[in-house]
Amino acid sequence: MAMNLRLDTEATVALQAEAERTGRSQQELVRVAVARMLNLTIPDTPPSDREQARWEQLVRPARVPYRRTTPGLRLPEGTTSLDLLDRSDRF
Repeated sequence: MAMNLRLDTEATVALQAEAERTGRSQQELVRVAVARMLNLTIPDTPPSDREQARWEQLVRPARVPYRRTTPGLRLPEGTTSLDLLDRSDRF
């Protein structure tokens, strides 16, 4: 069956981001989501704990499901995070 689907901006951005991240088409992602929600298929792999909690509505989805971030801190050249943790003045 063919149909039109109108999504709000937030859902559209999240769907596009998930399609880009997984390399799957948006149409395929929507089909899988509908099939899972209606218990029409048994997934090939068991759902992760996080996915299972979402489907059982134990965890609410994020208000902003996807956003690009930029690093807030750059370490000086030659410094690692291990160097920061191995300091004598921490205690």
